[in-house]
Formats: sequence, C-alpha cells, structure tokens
Amino acid sequence: MKKNITVLFILLFHTLMGFGQVKFQTIAEKSDYKSTSDFKDVTDFIDLLKKSSPYLRVETIATSTEGRDLPLLIIANPLPKSPKDLLNDKRIVIYIQANIHAGEVEGKEASLMFARDLLSDKNPALLKDVVLLICPLFNPDGNEKINPLNRTYQNGPVNGVGVRYNGQFLDLNRDAMKAESPEVRGVMTNVFNKWDPSVFMDCHTTDGSYHIEPTTFTWMVNPNGDNSLISYMREKMIPEMSHNLLNKYKVENCFYGEFYDMMDPEKGWVLDASEPRYMTNYFGIRNRLGILNENYVYSDFKSRVLGCYNLIKSLLDYASSHKAEIKNMLVDVDNKTIARGQNPVVSDSFAIEYKVRAIPDKVTIRTYEADLVTDSTGRRNYKRSERQKDVTVPYYIDYYPTVNVKFPFAYILTTSDQEIIGLLKLHGIKVEKLVDLSRIDVQRFAISDLKGASRSNQGHYSNMIKGKFVKETIEFPSGTIIVKTAQPLANVAAYLLEPQSNDGMMTWNFFDRYLVPQWGMGYNPYPVYKVMERMELKTIPFL
Repeated sequence: MKKNITVLFILLFHTLMGFGQVKFQTIAEKSDYKSTSDFKDVTDFIDLLKKSSPYLRVETIATSTEGRDLPLLIIANPLPKSPKDLLNDKRIVIYIQANIHAGEVEGKEASLMFARDLLSDKNPALLKDVVLLICPLFNPDGNEKINPLNRTYQNGPVNGVGVRYNGQFLDLNRDAMKAESPEVRGVMTNVFNKWDPSVFMDCHTTDGSYHIEPTTFTWMVNPNGDNSLISYMREKMIPEMSHNLLNKYKVENCFYGEFYDMMDPEKGWVLDASEPRYMTNYFGIRNRLGILNENYVYSDFKSRVLGCYNLIKSLLDYASSHKAEIKNMLVDVDNKTIARGQNPVVSDSFAIEYKVRAIPDKVTIRTYEADLVTDSTGRRNYKRSERQKDVTVPYYIDYYPTVNVKFPFAYILTTSDQEIIGLLKLHGIKVEKLVDLSRIDVQRFAISDLKGASRSNQGHYSNMIKGKFVKETIEFPSGTIIVKTAQPLANVAAYLLEPQSNDGMMTWNFFDRYLVPQWGMGYNPYPVYKVMERMELKTIPFL
C-alpha cells in the first residue's frame, strides 16, 4: 500500500512539475493572455522550474535600483560549475534576454514557457549542443509598474504592462556604451564577460508600421563590427531562421523595420537604429552575433507570445545544428581583430560617420494601406485601413562608412580617472600602464569646436566635437594608461575612446571636465592620444 501511494505521489509530482501532460503555467497562460507576470510571478515560476529539473541553476545578474534581483537561468546537461568548464566543450552558449523595456512583455512570457517545456523532457536533446542562458526579466523595476494605462495602443494584455524605463528613469536599451545602470553593468560582468555567449537575442515589441506578421527580427548592423559576421547573419543565419519559423512552426514573420513612408511603402523598409548603445549592436562590436526580436504591437497578445516562443525555437534549432561553424567563425574573427591591432595598416579604419543603403535582396511585407487622419486637436496621424496589401520593397539595413579615421596600434590616456578606467574594464577591455618614462610618436586630437546638445538625453547633454589630429612626440611618465588594440574587444575600445565616435565616452560627457580650461579661451588637449605604428611599449596590467 505504501509503495503504491509513493508511486502515485511521484507521478502526481512529475505531472505538476511538467513531466506529464498538465504543466504549471505562466500568468499569461493562466489568464488566457489577459495578463502578464509581475516580479513575484516570475520568481515563483522560476522556483517551480528549479524543483522540476536537475538541469537548471539560477544566478543573479544584478540587483536593480529598487532592490530586485535580475535572474539568470542557466540550463545545461551537464551543468557547468563555471564558464571554465566550457573551455573545451563543443556546446554553444546562447543568451536570451527579455523585458529590457517592461512594457514589451512577450519575451518574458515566451522565455519562461520555453524553459519549462525544455526542462519537462527528462533528457532534452537540445542540451547536447547548447548551454542556454535566459534572463526573462531584465527590467524588474519597470515591470512592477504594470498598469492598463501603459501602452494603451498595444493589443493586449488588457490588464496592463510595465513601463519603458528602469528605476533610474533610464532606457536600458540606450545604455550599452555608457553603462550607468546596475542592469547593464551586471549583464556585462555576469553574462557577456563571464559566459561569453556566441549568440544573444534581445526581445522587444514594435512601435512602428502596420503589417500582418506577428514576429519580426533582424541582425546587428553597426559597421565598426566585423562585417563578415553581419554578412553571415544577413545571408545565411537570419534567412534560415525565418524560413524555419514559417515552414516548421507556422509563424508568419518578416525582418524588422519600418516604412520610410507609410503612405508610400514602395520607398522602402528601414532599420533606423545603428549605434552600439543598442544592446544587439553593442554585442556585434564585441565580435559576437546579436539578434533584435520585435514582436508586432498590433497583433493579439497570444500571437505575439507564441510567435516569440517559436522564434526562440528557431534560433536554437539553427544554433545547435551550426554550433561548430559559429564557434569557429567567432574564434577566427577574434584572431583577426588581434592580428590587426598588432600591426595596423593604412586600410584599417574606424568609421566616425556612416549612412545606410539597401541590401541586394528586397523583402516582402504583408502590410495594410494607411490613411492620414486629423484628430480633434488638429494633429495629423496615420490610421490603419482594412486594405491589406503585400509589398516587396528595398530593405535599408546595410550601414557603410562615409568618413573614417585610421585605426591605431594603441591608445594612451593622460588621465587616471577611475570612472573612465573602470568603464573600460567593465566592458572587458584589457587596460595596461607604462613601466618606464617613454618618448612616443602620437597623434593628438586638437579640438576646434565643442557643443553639447540643447536637450537632455538619458540625463546627458551629449557632445558633438570638431577638430583634427596633429602629429607630436611626447614623453609619457611611468604609470600612464595604455589600451592596446591587439585584443578581441578592440572595436569596443575604439568606440569608447575615439574623440569623433558617435557613441563613446566623449559623446556621453566622461571627458568634459578635462576639455575646457577654467579661464581663458580654447580647449585643453583631448586626453586620449593615438599610437599609430607598431612599437615596443613596455607595459604591465593595470589592476
């Protein structure tokens, strides 16, 4: 009798925990997609996941401004005790992130559902090839402000969503370079630098043009990353994922973008977000593969969640079957980046200005014609008609340099500002210091004009700078900070340190106090010098 009761109890436990047909559900599922999960709902669900499978460990990415932990689900078989266990492992590390904007909640629900369904298998085949990292709730403070009055134009959930900003009123998807939030600082330290994922997908909801497809996604685009990675995603990975998503999982989808002109879709479809302040573009300049997922705001909530769920499946299908190809490609690109820094040539450059052009292949969008209407205040807005129309149009996503500067052998910093050095190290950049007094041929940036923006952006009056590089020979004392570009994250270093970068420390005011004298006219020297030619620099690590 006792044995029968024990067996029944085990069967019941496995059924409740997901090994049977009845599974524990997310708030979205329980409410028939009328609601989304709050912080406690997410943590309670993760607690059930932990009880359901030996293949899950949960770590903390960061603690938010308001004191909430960002969970990191590590799903693997076997589970690595630390990233060191993966040094000779054939599996590929994939990172899924959701809810960076807490009004955009599909990824939160979909990633939790996917984790549950994956772990409900006693021996998931996927885990032979993949180590999966998931952060279902990257902006917990914004998520706790769930209210039906947020994003009222969005088609569900009717009981409301959170807000875009975090507890500091920062847009976390504009913080990847300046890294002022605990959330972004945490993901750099505890995911990007620690686990070094090969592929990262960031889940969002659109705010743009009208179309039928509930799921859209695209690749990283910044031209200061390695263009071979962009080409790989554009020509192979993303098209195959799209095909699989439609044909295997029956989810209509298109590449993410907006119409230049909703009244005239033939003008083209464009992705207008190229800077590395955006997380997926940032990941690209780290020499890794970044995917932006945008779920279509006017589709019903259930369709958006299930579309995102199946996009995760499509990504993992592709990554697991191409794991060796991807990992080898990333090693080659890292080695190429290091080799460039060891001996830069004239053609090695950094883009300080760039434009966008269409890729060779057009894209088909299942859109609706729009009408231009005037509201009671006299404001003119677009309104979707019921006139559905498929259009095949140019896709403007190929960002190409128009103004370049030469890529250096090393950068020399004449300030020991801990905020500046700390940001470099936070990104994972190797920072060194001179051992001896050294006389070095350098390029100095002579500032001719410096203006701050007229309107605050993320708490900053971002800078625009003009000037030119001047050749000089300068003695630098022992202890001077050196950043050599013979390292995998050289593109990130260049983006942060180049004076004319559109998303670096200069842009975000880190150097402001050093640039203008207290009295008199003119400007102080920009405190970062460039060593252009290979030379022997005797350095030690800056600890």
